[in-house]
Amino acid sequence: MPTDSIDSTKDESSPGSVAEGASPNKGQAQVDYLMQTPWYRWYALGVLVLVYCSSHVDRQIMGILLEPIKLELGATDTQMGFLIGLTFAIFYATLGMPIAMLADRTNRRNIIAIATTIWSGMTVLCAYVGSYGQLAMARIGVGIGEAGSSPPSHSMISDLFPQRQRATAMGIFAMGINIGLLIAYLGGGWMSEHWGWRVTFIVVGLPGILIALLVRFTLIEPPRGASEAAKQDRTEAPGLAEVWKTMLRTRATRHVVFGSALAGFVGYGMTLWLPAFFVRSHGLSQSETGLTLALMAGVVGGIGTFTAGRLADHLAKRDPRWLAWIVAVGKGGLVPFLVGFFWVAELQSALLLYLIPAFFGGFYLAPTFAMVQQLVPVQMRSVAAAICLFLLNIIGMGLGPQGVGILSDVFSAAFGNESLRYSLMVFSLVNIWCAVHYFLAAKTLVQDTQRVTDSQSVPAGSG
Repeated sequence: MPTDSIDSTKDESSPGSVAEGASPNKGQAQVDYLMQTPWYRWYALGVLVLVYCSSHVDRQIMGILLEPIKLELGATDTQMGFLIGLTFAIFYATLGMPIAMLADRTNRRNIIAIATTIWSGMTVLCAYVGSYGQLAMARIGVGIGEAGSSPPSHSMISDLFPQRQRATAMGIFAMGINIGLLIAYLGGGWMSEHWGWRVTFIVVGLPGILIALLVRFTLIEPPRGASEAAKQDRTEAPGLAEVWKTMLRTRATRHVVFGSALAGFVGYGMTLWLPAFFVRSHGLSQSETGLTLALMAGVVGGIGTFTAGRLADHLAKRDPRWLAWIVAVGKGGLVPFLVGFFWVAELQSALLLYLIPAFFGGFYLAPTFAMVQQLVPVQMRSVAAAICLFLLNIIGMGLGPQGVGILSDVFSAAFGNESLRYSLMVFSLVNIWCAVHYFLAAKTLVQDTQRVTDSQSVPAGSG
């Protein structure tokens, strides 16, 4: 792998990049050496994937545990939708922006390590709650911890990989979602059935502590803008309002961000309610549900998420607009299959139809993460990622599961135990709206990306 795409320019705004106890020159020499070593960037990406995987295990475990928790606590679907949606999303999304502002100014590695420790500890605490209110507070704690992970990770990956490889790297990173779902569904289903939901929380929470130590003591803080082809003007990180204005002024960014929010609206609604759907409508046990969704969301979905990143990078060499087109085609094309999946009553036929939505469901992740990073200046990247994730999670994680639960309760009078089936079927149609925004983003993607590059390029010989 070529290494000339990474500039080892010292980033004096990143004090954590110098190892504690070492002289600045020695510490910087270590950073320069690792940044020019091909294996290190892939190792760092692998560790960040572990972090992302841990966050999604702890986040999505609520889906597989929803039914036993609901029965023990005596909650309604609307209450459970609030528990798995808004209680987590409000704090996760809103705190993500101030933490991202801190990440654009200080050591991103340390922020990720601290965040991982917090959400893992709060997941373990979920095992010891005695009421619905206490569980809601513990899940808020998980959301607070997870707020500090993704934006700094996106920023670090963008400094480790040049634009031509960034969608692939983001695709590998995004696979942490699918791996997390596989572990949450497969392990969570079995543990819930055999050990109970309380022990399950403990088992999935503890490994995050070890991952936090791996981040803190084996990763370095990469220089900001190190992977850019053109030398960048290293200005101070701007305030939150300026980043918002920059993103709102850019047409492609507006469509990408809102399109991703709609994708999350459907995706989180499906992910967190599908286990209950399989139990209620198809009569599967917790273990059977976990195995089914692990294979679909974890294996098939993981292959799709990785494929999206690789395919986007490959097609973008011919036409950069494929970064957006590939999402539009995937999200629009899966709708008939997803509606069919909910319509068909026979399990085997339904699962065959679901293979397509499972593969294309996460197609938006890698291209979206890559486009957001290339559509803003380097000093805005953490905050831009946080803003994108804020809208994705407030609309997606916050309103998606809540909306499915409310609609299910509304439909219960007409459809009884099958109300969840029809609620999810209605939600699947939102994918068409999502696809439209990515088609519109493609129209100005090239011009908007070039505008950012031109605004930051430093003339040769200057600086």
